[in-house]
Amino acid sequence: MLSTEATLLGLWHRLLEKLSDPGGFSTAELLGNAALAIAALVAIWGVMKVLGVDVVHWMRSQLNIP
Repeated sequence: MLSTEATLLGLWHRLLEKLSDPGGFSTAELLGNAALAIAALVAIWGVMKVLGVDVVHWMRSQLNIP
């Protein structure tokens, strides 16, 4: 039976092999992730634009600014 140290060392070695693998992300995967991030930012911006007016009015009413 393997010791805990040997098992951890083996896992560490396999992790380092995976991290140093030059295969990594392809260009298509990176562009897909970038497109999803941009879509998420646009969606968040749209929601904030719609809700932002209500938030600003609420803040003004709380501060008693005319």
